[in-house]
Formats: sequence, structure tokens, C-alpha cells
Amino acid sequence: MKKIRLLTPGPTPVPERLSLRMAQPIVHHRSPEFEQVFARCREGLSWLFQTKQDVIQLAASGTGAMEASLVNFLRRGDEAIVVDAGKFGERWGKLAKSYGVNPVTLKVEWGNAVDPGAVAAALKEHPNARAVFVQANESSTGVAHPVEKLARVTKNHPAILVVDAISALGAFDLPFDAWGIDVMVSGSQKALGLPPGLAFLAASEKAWKLNETADLPRFYFDLKRERDNQRKNQTAWTPAISLVEGLDESLQMFREEGLQACFARHERLARGARAGMQALGLELYSKAPSAAMTTVLAPQGTDSEKLVKHLFKQYGIKLVGGQEAAKGKIFRIAHLGYFDDFDMLVVVGAVERGLKDLGAKVQLGAGLAAAQAAMAEAGAPTGPQLRG
Repeated sequence: MKKIRLLTPGPTPVPERLSLRMAQPIVHHRSPEFEQVFARCREGLSWLFQTKQDVIQLAASGTGAMEASLVNFLRRGDEAIVVDAGKFGERWGKLAKSYGVNPVTLKVEWGNAVDPGAVAAALKEHPNARAVFVQANESSTGVAHPVEKLARVTKNHPAILVVDAISALGAFDLPFDAWGIDVMVSGSQKALGLPPGLAFLAASEKAWKLNETADLPRFYFDLKRERDNQRKNQTAWTPAISLVEGLDESLQMFREEGLQACFARHERLARGARAGMQALGLELYSKAPSAAMTTVLAPQGTDSEKLVKHLFKQYGIKLVGGQEAAKGKIFRIAHLGYFDDFDMLVVVGAVERGLKDLGAKVQLGAGLAAAQAAMAEAGAPTGPQLRG
């Protein structure tokens, strides 16, 4: 018997508690029963985003919220600063071009975080830029960009800061109001522990002011229409009813654990994964590692794609490798969402075994011991955990 364990940066494992909630008989989306659920989700999302603003729910993947964050606040011909430090930074540039927005691309070497000074310099050089687009966690590289510092750069500039927090929300702290983020988007299949299909977006007053003059085409992703409807606990179009039910349950689990305890858990798991990999003599790929995932350079002579396939075939451990220039060179261990300390010990142990199977020189147990010690040093779990 082989148990499948999903440790990818999305989708992530769905807790049994959420699956059971979503398996309940479906209700009608224009009913008082659904309105009550939707109202709780609206309030819970504002709590999770740490904002007094509306958090709009969309029946879409996270990319739908990315597209909405572009078409609702910019005009054709606008300039926008795009931080391109990986596959998802590239996506911002592609979205901009598809709508006639001119991306000013800040190329950042993969594995590195953007320098806030470079963004400030780009805004100085392009004073009419209307937005800065960036990832909180660039999940193709495992890099956490300095969102708080970037918000300071845009605070006194007309440009809005638009943050893709699809693989970051709920994994590490991103206080929307306190930091002065202007637009932040996320999705259901990451730290929230739901299947794909829901996207979320919050916007500041500064961003909503730009919405008044935005002229890019939109219909389904018309955020003003959605905000007006959702303030009445309705949606403009048919919502993903069962996923919203699951969202209600997921947000309750976050409440039970507590935001700071949740962030501490993710950081503890990240420390364990990093320590385990380094104890095996492996090098971390990210120079600014995220609490959501750990990216690792495969040892010399080992194809990371071969390792990823072997781990799944032999041990049921589903990791992902690298993309484009990093393909065959790195593997990625996700630890956002429905994970605890012992999940990390399983994956570290599997990587040890897998590397040894493929002929790499590793000392079995070295990674496990280091991971145990790092997580123990980070502190014991407190309060209810994000478990079913």
C-alpha cells in the first residue's frame, strides 16, 4: 500500500472537515440560508486580509483575480511597473500587454527578491506609471518579496501597489491596511485548504479612485458591480456555492487557530524543511525564502525532475520541480495550508531515501534530525491546529 501525500504549492491538501462541509446538500444562492453563509465569509475574509475594506469573492482561479486587478484600475496606454522574478511575475506582464497596458519590466534574477530601491528608481523614471505589480510569494522560485517596503515606496506616489498573494495569504503576515497595500488577490487552493475555484480581491480607497476612470473592457470581472451586490450578501453572477460553504468552514478553522499562531506554524515548518535539506548538503535556491514553500537545488549530477518522479512513483510523495531555466535543477516542497510538523518529517525522510536511491551521497537520518531540532527550537505548537 502506498499513501499519496500532496506537497505541491497548489492545490494543497483539503482537510476532511472541509470536504464534509462541501458534501452537504447544495442550497440555492438566492436564498436567506446562503446569504448568511456569504455574510460570514465576507466578514471572515476581511479579518484574514486584515482590512476594513470589502474583500470581493469571484468564482475563478487566482488568475481571474489578477486579471480583475488590472482591468478595474488601469486605462489603455497606461504604464505599469512589473516585477518579473519568475513565472508568475511574467504573468503580470502578459496580462498587461493583452489589455494594451505598457509594462515596464523589472527583471530580477530567479531566486532573488526585488530591491525596493529598484522599484523606487523605476517610478522616478516613469512618473506616470499607474501601478506596481508584484508577487508576495513567487511560487516558481519560493521567494518572498519585501511587500511592506514596496508599500512604503508607493505610499506617496500616484501608482497603486498590486500584490499577488495567491500562495501567500494565510501562510505569512500581509496586513493589508497596516502596510498600505492597494490591491491584493488570492485563491482558494493554497493556504485556505480548499479545491481550486474561488478567487479573492481587496482594494484600497486609492485603488477605487482609479476605478472611476478605468476604461479597460470588463464584464464578468466588473468589481464595482460585484462589490455593490456583495454588500447585500449576493453575487452578480452564480457563485461557486459548495466552495463558499467550504470557505466558511476554512475561515472558522483559521479563527480557531489564530492568525499569529498560523503564521508561526508556517514559519516553523519552513525552518524544519530548510534545516533538513541543508543537513543533507543541499543548497536552498531562494535567497529570500518564503514561509509558504522551500525550494532546493538538487545535488550535482541529480536531475530534479527524475527525483520528483521517483519520489511519487516509489513513495507517493508529490513534489514539483523547476520551470524553464530552473527545470531539472530544483525541487519545491510546499508547506502552506493543511500541514503540521510531522508532515515535514515525512517529506524530509522521503527526500533522503529518494536521493540515496538515485545514487546521491546522503547520510540517512541527518536531514530528519536537523528538521526535528529546527522545529523544536522554533517552539511547540500552541492552540488548535489547522487540522480536521
